[in-house]
Amino acid sequence: MEERLSCALATKDTKVLFASDIKDLSHYLSSYGDNVFWIFDTNTRMLFSRLPEKNIVIDSGEENKSMRNLEKIITAALSFGSARDTRLIAFGGGVVLDMAALASSLYMRGTRLTLVPTTLLSMVDASIGGKTAIDYAGAKNIIGTFYPADEVIISADVLRSLPEREYKCGLGEVIKHAFLSDDLSLYNFLIDNRDEILSRDKDKIRKMIYLSLEIKKYYIEQDPQEKKGIRSYLNFGHTFGHALESISSFKISHGEAVVWGMRAALDAGRALKITEQECYEKAVKLMNSYGYNTERKIGRGEWLSYAEAISRDKKKSGGSVKFVLLKNFGSLILTPLEKNTIQEAVLQSAIIKF
Repeated sequence: MEERLSCALATKDTKVLFASDIKDLSHYLSSYGDNVFWIFDTNTRMLFSRLPEKNIVIDSGEENKSMRNLEKIITAALSFGSARDTRLIAFGGGVVLDMAALASSLYMRGTRLTLVPTTLLSMVDASIGGKTAIDYAGAKNIIGTFYPADEVIISADVLRSLPEREYKCGLGEVIKHAFLSDDLSLYNFLIDNRDEILSRDKDKIRKMIYLSLEIKKYYIEQDPQEKKGIRSYLNFGHTFGHALESISSFKISHGEAVVWGMRAALDAGRALKITEQECYEKAVKLMNSYGYNTERKIGRGEWLSYAEAISRDKKKSGGSVKFVLLKNFGSLILTPLEKNTIQEAVLQSAIIKF
């Protein structure tokens, strides 16, 4: 087990550990003994021939990121006699990690927390930073807290069996991070190692995850609870993208929606003469090189639903929704957009069937 990263937030430091293989991961987790409570989903429980005694298994999928399942986790922890010094170990993708972290923050006002992300998206997006959440009343991540994990354990080996669509979902967030840095290290790594990354070369993936987390760490350490506007830049593409996820009833994955949202934000930025042309071209080149459909537009018949989804965005401030626009690599602004600018970025004449 190798510690590669430490993310220092206001209340807690999160250690990020990289396991050399599955055996290394298993050995490390077994060292905690019996005072643990495990949280799996229906996918990750299949990785174990026999589950630990104190566990709960949650149905996988965004639709299960709910108050009902949050209550189930807390009820199970209580039934097993978990206390404040119990360690909650969440083993799964972003849905499980977000819910488990929220439960950990609430149960007895806070327990110890270890996150073991098993998807690329959860490794680079839901692991560090302390954001916890569930969805509510059709709004994504609308109920949550800030509660950093004590540690995050990453094993690239678990990505070998990840379905292609889920892997590409995570790559969307990695690509986003490439746009948030002005030194282009991650951007160039993604361009130069495209074939190895798509074929899931273990060493390339580990390096890619590390570079991606380094960029996220830079933003969240400056603004741990998103009060200064700095951390909001990590939401590049998300305001456009979350609304697309919502109107598709989450049939479009988070990563696909974020890539689509970044293209919409780039189009809006270029139309407003905010995004530099060379930056625009390089950003679109990277997204297209990994096979994402950045040309998708929503139909005019979807506009009212889409506009309503945007209006519910949790990043609303002062009564208006603010969008992250890219001026150049590593240089971003947070600004409201006029209705016509949003429409020009996302609309087409034909209705899209989801």
